[in-house]
Amino acid sequence: MIIEVIGLDPPCKKCNELLDNVKSAVQQTGTAATVAKKWTLSEEIRQKYGLLLSPALAIEGVVVAQGKVYKTDRIVSLLEG
Repeated sequence: MIIEVIGLDPPCKKCNELLDNVKSAVQQTGTAATVAKKWTLSEEIRQKYGLLLSPALAIEGVVVAQGKVYKTDRIVSLLEG
């Protein structure tokens, strides 16, 4: 599973918080996942997702949150289906 936390560079407080929450959720669920931090304005992200509100969360190429910092328990529920 690929999980992308998309945000600003250098990261803002919200981007770092979302990244920490994702890592905690992956650890809690034991999900085999690669967690990657991506830059909102990179060519790759703009082509793949278009313009996003920061921070954003994408799981397996699907944006599930924009402009929000999901808490760990919400991310756990997304990972568990």
